[in-house]
Amino acid sequence: MKLTKVLLMAGTALTGLAGAAMAQEAATVAFLMPDQASTRYEEHDYPGFKAEMAKLCPDCTVIYQNANADVALQQQQFNSVLAQGAKVVVLDPVDSAAAAALVTLAQSQGVKVIAYDRPIPDAPADYYVSFDNQGIGQAIAQSLVDHLKAKGVPDGAGVLQINGSPTDAAAGLIRDGIDSALDASPYKTLAEFDTPDWAPPEAQQWAAGQITRFGSEIVGVVAANDGTGGGAIAAFKAAGVDPVPPVTGNDATIAALQLIISGDQYNTISKPSEIVAAAAANVAVAFLKGETPQAKTTLYNTPSELFVPAVVTAENIKAEIFDKGINTPEQVCTGEYVEGCKALGIIQ
Repeated sequence: MKLTKVLLMAGTALTGLAGAAMAQEAATVAFLMPDQASTRYEEHDYPGFKAEMAKLCPDCTVIYQNANADVALQQQQFNSVLAQGAKVVVLDPVDSAAAAALVTLAQSQGVKVIAYDRPIPDAPADYYVSFDNQGIGQAIAQSLVDHLKAKGVPDGAGVLQINGSPTDAAAGLIRDGIDSALDASPYKTLAEFDTPDWAPPEAQQWAAGQITRFGSEIVGVVAANDGTGGGAIAAFKAAGVDPVPPVTGNDATIAALQLIISGDQYNTISKPSEIVAAAAANVAVAFLKGETPQAKTTLYNTPSELFVPAVVTAENIKAEIFDKGINTPEQVCTGEYVEGCKALGIIQ
């Protein structure tokens, strides 16, 4: 009887393991991104996630959707992937507050949610994967402050601060980091703006108004990403300001790298999104296996892994971007940027 019971238990355990393996092999995972204002999601995040999932779980189905900054559309997409049987949803929310209800809904159905890039403060997801957004804000602002000091810009001079979307909790973290650096600096913030949906035209329009208002009082701009920084640069150029005051960025888009090479943008953040995307894929597969992914830290009561990125300026762009193979000279050193690339040693 005892032997029979042991054999039955062993058979049940093996059946359970086989069922778990089959569930993993046939599993559906959703990758839901927030907007198309930045090209990173189509060019880096999704390809990186898809490639890592293909390695870790070749029989898994990956559903990709982008909400194009539409909260209602993202809710529809979320409901749709649940209906399609997604076992794990990687969610970069359009609106971090609204996403709390989505987390609660998924978890009530036994579906794991990985918050991606933007945290969801009001409802702890099952895991959070991102770059250290507060660290990013502090780094780009401190880099600008150090540059202004090195150039002999006097204490009390003024900068503009262009934050990201007010509905994005990650933008709030970046803003907090910027504030920490500027508050400790000898420079003052002339004006501050939260950019709806991270839209560059909104940032450009606001910056144009501040140029009219403050003129030469503006000695620099701390912009939370490359899109908003590019909008500010366009506003200065349209106003005939030459040279453009140093402007920060974040994401290391090709357009931003070209602006750094031409001298129009001061810095950006190199954060290859494929790193975070691959980490999210690893967490997703761990969940599919019934494992508990190890937390490197905790943010908003959510087990998290936060990566530390590098600040890029003209001084280190060759080493950080091209020598590391993040971008190739062929992608960036085109047309009017060829001479700048030569001057920086990127091409001969």
